[in-house]
Amino acid sequence: MRFIAYKHYLLIVLTIILVCNYVDRLALGVLLEDIKADLALSDTQLGFLGGIAFALFYSVMGVPIARWADRGNRVTIIALTTTVWSAAVALCGLAGSFVQLVLIRIGVAVGEAGCIPPAFSLIANYFNRAERPRAAALYGLGGPLSFVVGFFLAGWLNEFYGWRWTFVMLGAPGILLALLARFTLKEPRDPRSPRVDVVDEPASSASASQPSMKEVCTRLWANHTFRSLLICLAVIFFFNYGILQWQPAFFIRSHGLGTGEMGTWLAVTYGVGGLLGTFLGGELASRYAANNERLQLKAMSVAIAGAGVLSTFVYLAPNQYAAFGFAGLAVIGLTTVNGPLFATIQTLVPENMRAVSFALVYLVANLIGMGLGPLATGVMSDAFRTALGDESLRYALLILSPGYFLAAWYAVRAGRTVTSDLDAVQIEQARTVQAFATRDATTGVGDGAASVSWNAGSEPGAAPIARR
Repeated sequence: MRFIAYKHYLLIVLTIILVCNYVDRLALGVLLEDIKADLALSDTQLGFLGGIAFALFYSVMGVPIARWADRGNRVTIIALTTTVWSAAVALCGLAGSFVQLVLIRIGVAVGEAGCIPPAFSLIANYFNRAERPRAAALYGLGGPLSFVVGFFLAGWLNEFYGWRWTFVMLGAPGILLALLARFTLKEPRDPRSPRVDVVDEPASSASASQPSMKEVCTRLWANHTFRSLLICLAVIFFFNYGILQWQPAFFIRSHGLGTGEMGTWLAVTYGVGGLLGTFLGGELASRYAANNERLQLKAMSVAIAGAGVLSTFVYLAPNQYAAFGFAGLAVIGLTTVNGPLFATIQTLVPENMRAVSFALVYLVANLIGMGLGPLATGVMSDAFRTALGDESLRYALLILSPGYFLAAWYAVRAGRTVTSDLDAVQIEQARTVQAFATRDATTGVGDGAASVSWNAGSEPGAAPIARR
């Protein structure tokens, strides 16, 4: 009972930290128009600020941080990086020029890079294969919850206090969250921490060595399902960030909304739609397709394609009410993929390279998506401005929307190979456990004999997990 309570507490704390992690990026989208006017920037500069300037450091720094997380104290890493990004977000309010704001945003990016890979690695230690789609989806609720907090607060704080004070007030709470994580969460690898049960034993120097970066990359790229999911996610990120970063500016320019009203609408649209989609995706996958990743990925492809169709209607709608309605339906479709996609990656990858695998996923997806998506939209908007005026942004976003069909295709490809790839991982995991059990029994590591227990709640025939 204590184990069940603790693992859900850990999931709640990590989810709240994820909310804080995303809020800053959403707030930037709400504040773009005011930042543009105050610092006299172009749409291309704004696209660079919210795109490659942030994504390059966010993606690249995620890899060494994740390497640290695969062998170090993940709780300490999460607490430290949360402190860094929260302080940097608050400093954004002091920027007096484009260059200063870019440099501060780089600091935000470095801090935020240490959130998701260590968190997914920790979650996988406490939730077994059948539970992971639901657990990953519940953690993913941090995304839509951040829409509620980010859009609503940023919109109204900007109305009352301006964009500078908005950044200060959004950054401060993260310091408290960092302290909460540091002093209440436990790293199961740390021998000084009180012992907590896990369903997937964390790697330690006694049982597993960390593979080299070259070995990790080689093994991941050789996995057909992982490769297809990586491309799928990169494509989703490109269109998500290319659209989401600019959607607030679209409603301000094309529908004449103020930041407060627009932020409220987006908070409801993305918050309710995202919460519903993320919850349904994880719940349906765990209830009706547990241990059936092929079916999960097939459903995921349908949801992504449907979101692509609905997204185009947002920019063809005759008024803001219809536009927000289509946006909400598209969000439901896109967020249903969160749980199944990330849970499948968790199960495909051995424990001692999970954090790095997620960092590599985010490296590629964010460089392509976060880095180039907002920039592509800004460049197209500036290119269309002479002919279309303020409506140039509408048509830039309209051109991007059908691109989700490409992501749906790669989800279909992943579904074709996932069963065989998961079987191969289970066989390799079983051989590794047997090898360590034989070695420990021979050499007298730990108690002098290694015992093996089954991964609680997994399907019959799943690989056993070594326990000492």
